[in-house]
Amino acid sequence: PEDFVRLPAPPMLMLDRVTEIDRQGPRGRIVAEKDIHIDDWFFSCHFVGDPVQPGCLGVDAIWQMIGLYLGLCGPAPSGRALGCKEVDFFGQIRPYNQIIRYEVDIRRYTVMKARGVAMAIGTGKVFVDNEHIYTVHDAKVGGFQDIAYRDYPRRSERAIGGIMEKE
Repeated sequence: PEDFVRLPAPPMLMLDRVTEIDRQGPRGRIVAEKDIHIDDWFFSCHFVGDPVQPGCLGVDAIWQMIGLYLGLCGPAPSGRALGCKEVDFFGQIRPYNQIIRYEVDIRRYTVMKARGVAMAIGTGKVFVDNEHIYTVHDAKVGGFQDIAYRDYPRRSERAIGGIMEKE
């Protein structure tokens, strides 16, 4: 539906399935998985002769999950990543791994109805074949009304990025 959250299309969609969603007031939890394939698009270019999934794609998966959570909590059709506090990497994803699991604990969900904005903050953990390989601390995603660039590729009011709202 038009008013439901939009996630990226493949190949940028980093989730194959959601296995758990739990919402309890302003807190919640969402778990998702992605199957790894030896011919995934990034292995051929990152890095040539040393294939590894870019860590930023795992960070983006965490943001995608928080965006999905926002959409499930209410109308938030245009999700935008708003940052994170820090990311700790201590492992990597290679072509012969099997499954990536993402676990996000939402610690805060807020709606600012007058501005048409919702926001969620959560900490995400990334596992490959059940080994914890990195943590994304305090990832933030905002859900915004009326900012979509629906007439792409036409050059229109929303064709140029930049600050979304000035004080």
